[in-house]
Amino acid sequence: MPRDYTGTYQLVHQENFEEYLRALDFSPTTAFHSHSVVELTSLYINVALRKLVCLLKPVKEVEQTGDHMIIRTITTLRNYVMEFDVGVEFEENLGPIDGRTCRTTVRWDGERLVCTQIGEKQDRGWTHWIEGRFLHLEMHAEGAVAKQVFQKKD
Repeated sequence: MPRDYTGTYQLVHQENFEEYLRALDFSPTTAFHSHSVVELTSLYINVALRKLVCLLKPVKEVEQTGDHMIIRTITTLRNYVMEFDVGVEFEENLGPIDGRTCRTTVRWDGERLVCTQIGEKQDRGWTHWIEGRFLHLEMHAEGAVAKQVFQKKD
């Protein structure tokens, strides 16, 4: 039986998160070559939003009943809820994150949760695992890899 992830976790550390967000964003090269004021404005807004998001200290709330999971990511800016059954593909609406949808499958790899997201971005997904009181999250997309560590609240 896989590990029980149920709990509330507070972000305590992150690495390379801005680079990961950049991988999900508009391409500066495309925006600058298009000479579109709308695209350039969107680019600058996205840069500011990336900087802001990197300052947030999200809380993760995880509810697990067997292979059914609900993962809530809660911040002062916006919240995101992901509900799924492990091993079952579903359409994920990533609107609150980057405005995209993808085909998502989360599976067990030992005691790790491994997510594959198939859509516009190549090599997109994440892995969650627990070490002691810490929930680890490694996210990847378009060659960028970010890591976050959350500490379980009492």
